[in-house]
Amino acid sequence: MPADNPTWYDIVVRVLKENQVKLVAYVPDNVLSPLIKALHADPYFTVVCPAREEEAVGIVTGAYMGGTRGIVLMQTSGFATLPNVLASLAVPYQIPLVMMISERGTIGDHQLGQAIVCRTMRPVLQTLGIEHFAIERLDDVEFVTDQMIRQAFSTQAPAAIILSPLLTKKNAAGKQD
Repeated sequence: MPADNPTWYDIVVRVLKENQVKLVAYVPDNVLSPLIKALHADPYFTVVCPAREEEAVGIVTGAYMGGTRGIVLMQTSGFATLPNVLASLAVPYQIPLVMMISERGTIGDHQLGQAIVCRTMRPVLQTLGIEHFAIERLDDVEFVTDQMIRQAFSTQAPAAIILSPLLTKKNAAGKQD
């Protein structure tokens, strides 16, 4: 990680380590690919790629019950598959499931399916009482990621960290990738 100019994903990797989050379950996503590559390259992490987001949640919640902290990485449309598992497992059993979601279907994404799913994500999180926050600026990545992880584990409740395209579509110079 360049010390003088870290990327959003460099910061996330460091914060995950600082919070002893060792297990990463993800479903492939182009937006998250630089983070996924960095996690695979770091021997600190155990990284798994299940077929579906529900499986990723099952892996991470099961690992938590066994004493290992984890995170699930997905995109907005993958989140749309999760309301049942969140409402029947993570929320009622007070499992600190940390989710990092790349926000699709907004700001320049012209795919109708993505846009429809994006409009449902926050209302579902709100209805289930799941704390969530969207990171839009590089300057907020460390604070928000760290505090959301700490809050999830201290309150024994799921939390969603949403990565806005305002963050992920820009490089360090603020230009579109």
